[in-house]
Amino acid sequence: MNTRPQLATADRRIALCANFNQDSSCFSVGVDNGFHIYSSDPCELQVTRELGGGIAVAAMLGRANFLALVGGGRSPKYAQNKVIIWDDAKRKAVISMEFHSAVRAVRLTRTRIVVVLIGHVHVYAFSSPPTRLHVFETHENPLGLVAISTRTLVFPGRTPGHVQMCDLTSGNISIIPAHTSALAALTISPQGDLIATASEKGTIVRLYSAQNCSLIAEFRRGMDKAVVYSLAISPTSHRLAVTSDKHTLHIFELPLHARHASQSSGSRPSSAMSDKHHLNGENKRWSLLGRLPLLPKYFSSEWSACHAEFEGGGSADIGWVAEDTVVVVSVGGGKDGLGEARWEKFVLVESMSGGGEECVREGWRRYLDND
Repeated sequence: MNTRPQLATADRRIALCANFNQDSSCFSVGVDNGFHIYSSDPCELQVTRELGGGIAVAAMLGRANFLALVGGGRSPKYAQNKVIIWDDAKRKAVISMEFHSAVRAVRLTRTRIVVVLIGHVHVYAFSSPPTRLHVFETHENPLGLVAISTRTLVFPGRTPGHVQMCDLTSGNISIIPAHTSALAALTISPQGDLIATASEKGTIVRLYSAQNCSLIAEFRRGMDKAVVYSLAISPTSHRLAVTSDKHTLHIFELPLHARHASQSSGSRPSSAMSDKHHLNGENKRWSLLGRLPLLPKYFSSEWSACHAEFEGGGSADIGWVAEDTVVVVSVGGGKDGLGEARWEKFVLVESMSGGGEECVREGWRRYLDND
């Protein structure tokens, strides 16, 4: 006789997608009958639109009234090879764009619409109708990997593990040979000067300069292979956050010269606590070991300054809502299909034992229960 408590119910709700806007002040969620928009901190439902069909991509333009929508789920609202620009002020679609294959991701700025297909990235002027400016070929990109800043667009290269970096003004391309296996995640800093990447192995995260494509630092998430869900660099480029299917949020301290580069790009000066705990004792130990000859390569990688477990299921997106505060939004489901769609807030505090920081979960919510 099975006396264990029931782990899940047949009607457990999951999201089709969950993504933060550019400054992580809000996040959009696609569901089987439309989309929702929530504030990030606190987690509160701001907008809900029932469209009568599933939305697999809901990309915001800051806090403006425009979103890019792509259909998905069991009963898609729109064809999966179409991008719909939705004007929420008018509560209707104002632009429709059709492509030869399924759309994997969309990014919006005030001047650009970027559409990611499995083997190409299309860049359009944000106009009505949109004007196509560039088309770039990529290696197969089923995850729809792309990141954008004011001046720079980054996406997979034509060789597995490589990154293409596009100057949006000139259209010029630079190549970063970031990894030897296919990419699993990438991001660009808010100032557009730092690029972080992870491969499908999921053990190493690398940080590059967008100015000259040079390697700045290498971070070790762990020894075992993992699926990296998301990477995010903090507002002033002090820290890098990483989530994976190990249900762990890792926080890495960025090197001082990377911070100084971002500060020269116009960010705020570093906080006293961040400078004090740039490297805790354990990270210093690994860095010193890395200088010794004949030791395995993993000794030369910097380990996370702190970490914490998150409990949401499925892929988990990261948003920095402050320099010391991270929000993780999980879509639900996961390997066993039992994970919940959760909003979880983590704060960085000084360690009670001294010598570093701790990552503490301050709150959580089943956000789909809000609607």
